[in-house]
Amino acid sequence: MMSRFGMRTTIPATVMVAVCVAILFCTTTAQAQTASADNSAIYLYKGADRDQRLIAKAREEGTLTFYTSMATTESGPLAQAFEKKYGVKVQLWRALSENVLQRALTEARGGRRSMDVVETNAPEVEALAREQTVAEFDSPYLADLPAWAIPPHRRWFSDRANLWVTGYNTGKVKREELPATVDGFADPKWKGRLSIEATDNDWMYGVSSFMGEERGREFFQKLAALKPEMRKGHILVAQLLAAGELSVCLTIYSGNADSIKAKGGPIDWVAVEPLVGRPQAIALAKNAPHPHAALLFADFVLSPEGQKLLGDMGRVPSSRTQKTLLDAHKYVMVDPIKWADEAPKWEKVWNELFLK
Repeated sequence: MMSRFGMRTTIPATVMVAVCVAILFCTTTAQAQTASADNSAIYLYKGADRDQRLIAKAREEGTLTFYTSMATTESGPLAQAFEKKYGVKVQLWRALSENVLQRALTEARGGRRSMDVVETNAPEVEALAREQTVAEFDSPYLADLPAWAIPPHRRWFSDRANLWVTGYNTGKVKREELPATVDGFADPKWKGRLSIEATDNDWMYGVSSFMGEERGREFFQKLAALKPEMRKGHILVAQLLAAGELSVCLTIYSGNADSIKAKGGPIDWVAVEPLVGRPQAIALAKNAPHPHAALLFADFVLSPEGQKLLGDMGRVPSSRTQKTLLDAHKYVMVDPIKWADEAPKWEKVWNELFLK
């Protein structure tokens, strides 16, 4: 190798062997530590003193690390509310859902214990469950959740849902022009006026689940024939709608539109039926370094207090203790477990119809 003075140097073989042995030892030790960190007794404890014990132990741990794709304008206040209530510090790491998944998997496979709690798209969390990266846990607030929020393996629970609604530029489209049901957008009069977020193939899966696969296939073939504009990024499509570069987007997140609308932007949205949702999920790392704090944080997010906070910030909480759009419209929720099994099929159809 080259020294900093430009002269070639050689690392002695004995040093190289020592380094390799050290790396192997550290890796083996880390993996052994990971394998021995069984938090199931904590996560599944149901004794009468559960809450008091959990709070006391969480305060002893003092901190937790939270991986999420939730915007910092929402995940930040959520973490701060928890810190204020319990005195336990939240270390927040925020990224896109695919990056959250990749980091969690890489660390788990490498024996690194960093993550305590993860909250992102349920299909990504389901992938973590299948890799045994997250563990089964219990919470007193599960009784408040609908069936779609509780998978059979109970390694994650849905704390909120992302709902795809139809967003539009109020200067280009009148609200009364928009159809009440999504199949109304197959009308040729919408040609040149529609857009779709380019990665929302699970929205197509949800609509098809509601309509039935044959009717759904016919609808999407008609929709594809209208050549909707495909743009990647839900925040971006909301911004483009407000800027007038797009007129109508069939798959916008209501919260993104509301944040721009609140600042006076010319954007609004309607819940065109069927309203399609994708669960977001919260889960606990199987080998969390701060397991009591992790479980206490999950309890807080799933509690009426945490769920109300999510609702107040424009999100759609899963808990039946809160009133949401789901109470007023026909809807279908994407099943993350079935989606994980069927995604390749639907991605192929989506790409052939809209991304060629």
